[in-house]
Amino acid sequence: MNQHFKDIILKATRASELFEIETIQNLWSGYGKIIRIGLKDSEFKSVVVKHVKLPDNSHHPRGWNTSFSHERKVKSYKVETAWYEFWNSQCDNNCRTPHVLALQHLNDEVLMVMEDLDASGFSGRLSSVNWKHMQACISWLAHFHATFINQTPDRLWDVGTYWHLDTRPDELKIMDDLELKKAAPAIDNMLRNGNYQTLVHGDAKLANFCFSEDGQKVAAVDFQYVGGGCGMKDLAYFVGSCLYEDDCEAMEEQILGFYFTELKTAITTKQAAVDFNKLEKEWRELYPVAWTDFHRFLKGWSPDHWKINSYSERMAREVIAKLKENQ
Repeated sequence: MNQHFKDIILKATRASELFEIETIQNLWSGYGKIIRIGLKDSEFKSVVVKHVKLPDNSHHPRGWNTSFSHERKVKSYKVETAWYEFWNSQCDNNCRTPHVLALQHLNDEVLMVMEDLDASGFSGRLSSVNWKHMQACISWLAHFHATFINQTPDRLWDVGTYWHLDTRPDELKIMDDLELKKAAPAIDNMLRNGNYQTLVHGDAKLANFCFSEDGQKVAAVDFQYVGGGCGMKDLAYFVGSCLYEDDCEAMEEQILGFYFTELKTAITTKQAAVDFNKLEKEWRELYPVAWTDFHRFLKGWSPDHWKINSYSERMAREVIAKLKENQ
């Protein structure tokens, strides 16, 4: 990290010195890293810094200068910066996110200085969950979706999620499930053209939720793919990230029931101008569509993935059958 960025961290935190505690995560394809920085003489004991340094296009071994994948990643970091600068402050304690302390662009580098959620009581990271843990995450999603219902995704992805059809032409091209491949545009249109749109987190997997010690509250991180969409895209993706197929099926109504109870409470509290009964009806019908949309991505991206299972296949066949009925 160059001295300019170090000076930004020191100024934002009013610290006299800083030191690296640990690397939390290296970013995909050598795009930088997320590090925990310790501080001296500051009100903050530590901060989390996301330092993005884009590869040199002209020398990158994968030829990123012509890569669709590279352009998608570059935009994702611009979106995340815009999220923290213009949108993040709307989130309250019911959809907790890290507070941002500083943002800086310099040539091909981006620096995001954020609150250390570990120090703020969200130090838990889980690889498996019980119903209590799931409720915390589902409640977060419901409150997040209620917060941004009917808002236009200015400076964000027009359509959120990292698997959105328009951003994944390579994966679609190589799919061998021809029926699903043919239905993909219609599935995408159903999700995009619903009457009730909000902002979706876009990568709401279990790994992006930080838990309180008692497991009853969460904060979420990683807003590279936040954008417009139906809230069911986040919910379906989250459920698929932490349950095997038998539980996905057995708990489906329990999950949807809890989500819509939380969503109704949040929308009522925020006095959003929404006909909740119509929203619930539409989104319940779009849950299997959202599930199938991600299933489409997986079948092109990683045909042997463990998430490709009989539950997802059944969902997809039912959605495709309904599309044919309505033609």
